[in-house]
Amino acid sequence: MEYFHSVTLDAKRCRGCITCVKRCPTEAIRVKNGKATIIKERCIDCGECIRVCPHRAKKAVFDKLSLLDEFEYNVSLPAPALYGQFNNLDNVDYILNGLLDIGFDDVFEVARAAELVSECTRKIMNEPNQPKPIISTACPAIVRLIRVRFPKLIPHLLGVKAPVEIAASIARIEAEKKTGLPTEKIGVFFISPCPAKVTAMHQPLGTDDTDVSGVLAISDVYKPLLAAMNKIQQPKPLSECGLTGISWGYTGGEATALLRTRYLAADGMENVIKILEEIEDDKLLDVDFVELGACVSGCVGGCLNIENPYIARTRVRQLRKYMPVSSNRMKDFDLPAEDYFWHKPIEYDPVMQLDQDLQKAMMKMQEIQRIEKELPGIDCSACGSPSCHAFAVDVVEGTAKFSDCLIVLKNRLKDIME
Repeated sequence: MEYFHSVTLDAKRCRGCITCVKRCPTEAIRVKNGKATIIKERCIDCGECIRVCPHRAKKAVFDKLSLLDEFEYNVSLPAPALYGQFNNLDNVDYILNGLLDIGFDDVFEVARAAELVSECTRKIMNEPNQPKPIISTACPAIVRLIRVRFPKLIPHLLGVKAPVEIAASIARIEAEKKTGLPTEKIGVFFISPCPAKVTAMHQPLGTDDTDVSGVLAISDVYKPLLAAMNKIQQPKPLSECGLTGISWGYTGGEATALLRTRYLAADGMENVIKILEEIEDDKLLDVDFVELGACVSGCVGGCLNIENPYIARTRVRQLRKYMPVSSNRMKDFDLPAEDYFWHKPIEYDPVMQLDQDLQKAMMKMQEIQRIEKELPGIDCSACGSPSCHAFAVDVVEGTAKFSDCLIVLKNRLKDIME
């Protein structure tokens, strides 16, 4: 299987520190010969390594504004997180008008689609025999994490498309009606806070295709958009979202929109993994819904943003007071009800299993346990692997040597000297 990844490594900038190695949630990074390497099969494009790399050696791949030239009509899909990037903003219409000024022909807020997904989710929550808790599928990095590391929890996934996918489908339908153009001449571009959304466009889960033509980074659009906004005297009223939709930009926004009290919202990969482990151990059966975000503070914490996530969250919350509770209903759009859901099931991706042959896997596990007993068990990562267990796996798999452990090497040299 070919893997597309929006997170890339600039080897020239990498200095071989182990910061990214320790923080990767799927142990997809190793340091070999003084440089980091990414195991493509394990990477879920969460962007954690981009966020923590002190040398900016990790970068995100995304589309450029020049891609708009390839289409006759372009629609912008601004993420709710975009609204928190600008200081002294009291009206999101400045942003929407600014997007029209930098090259877009129309705008469809992702926050509007978020309100539709919330409505759809409420209906699902009322259905009997749903597994508890239901896990949100809005964050593609979380879906991919569950797919490779927590396959037991796949039945708990909500199975509803992310708001950006719903927004893209509706925006494309409306653009076709408005312009009469064929769909291939219409560009639909998501302005994203994180690289996981880029991967979701190129390799969508739960469906075979997407209506998104390209994904632009908030950080790349910020400067031309700010310049355009500063020239606007009186913006046209374009926003059609409510506070329910805009609240999806930060942690807890999706969960509170369900109008239930038995929910849990967590952000940041370390916290998310702990919650998933709790669900796997059947310790959260008293919770109906779990909202998980790979980024701290939710989408406002994505590594493609400009502003500090806590400041951005505060700004989005301040904008809510000027908005109605909700402005969008599923019945108001032409999108069929079945198009809100995944069209194919999520399957376990066994990239972390030792071997497809159970007997060989058991033999490898025994060897790993034997090696681990000889290791110091301090998880220092000086060997280039994230932990002593991961290092033992690497030795068994043949991608590392036992002497790569500096403490083991030091003890051997000490024995020789003695």
